[in-house]
Amino acid sequence: MGSLPKERVNVNSPFNCTGIDFCGPFFIKYQGQRKGIYHKIYVCMVTKAVHLDIVSDQTSEAFIACLKRFFSRRGKSQMIFSDNGKNFVSANSELKRLILIVSKHDDCLSNFISEEGIQWKFLPPRAPNFGGLWEAGVKSFKFHFKRVVGVSKLTYEEFYTILHQIEGILNSRPLTPLSSDMDDLEVLTPGHFLIGRPITAIAEPNLTNVENNRLNLWQKTSKMIQAIWKKWQNNYLSTLQQRNKWMIKKQILKVGDMVLIKEENLPCCKWILGRIVDVFYGKDNVVRVVNVKTHSGIYKRSISKIAPLPLEN
Repeated sequence: MGSLPKERVNVNSPFNCTGIDFCGPFFIKYQGQRKGIYHKIYVCMVTKAVHLDIVSDQTSEAFIACLKRFFSRRGKSQMIFSDNGKNFVSANSELKRLILIVSKHDDCLSNFISEEGIQWKFLPPRAPNFGGLWEAGVKSFKFHFKRVVGVSKLTYEEFYTILHQIEGILNSRPLTPLSSDMDDLEVLTPGHFLIGRPITAIAEPNLTNVENNRLNLWQKTSKMIQAIWKKWQNNYLSTLQQRNKWMIKKQILKVGDMVLIKEENLPCCKWILGRIVDVFYGKDNVVRVVNVKTHSGIYKRSISKIAPLPLEN
């Protein structure tokens, strides 16, 4: 396996080196008509923080306006990475026109980039795997969004609200413990690089089991977010619990490891974290059950109900 690019491993400020990608169109209700808009994702090459925004049409002016909004909120990037236009052969024709603006750099966009001193790098043709970092970000957004929202036609405000709440969910994911102290249950998240602390959400009643005809428009939006959070959280925890084949000796859980505990019906951006204080072996001399210390006490859980952090010390 080759080494990671230097932009991925060298210390840098958030979003100074950024990968971008598009997906869409998504259709919303706008002034009584159906309007197609596009989702644009920015992924920090160093911290893996995510920034989501909307591009309203396929013009260079709209693309530059989206870049300006991003720079005003996250700071100007020195280097931007994006797919080569040839990677979008199977993409929607309207999305191709938007990608063409980026890959060909018309006069308006070229002047903006040169004046700001931004270096733009493109991936080799027919090599989308080079941009796996932001492709994974697109999948994280689009996979559950399309399954939950479906054919519902949201207003611009509803779509924009859901978009930014999904951004908060993605930036709340735990990465690694902040220390090896058994009493320290704090973890590092992408949100720490953006606001200096974990990203949280407003506490709301659970609406996932309430029929839509009993909810107003904004309650339906909250229900969609809760459904997306539940599906994405389960999927994220499943990726941390990958089971290797019996020929490969997997990592053995040990006392002091920081883990995530799987629980049902947690509110958005809420993770139950704890440290293993005791391990119990089965007859095959493999850890099967653990005691986990959390903020609210010590709980006994099967290893199928916990997940180690992706970047454990």
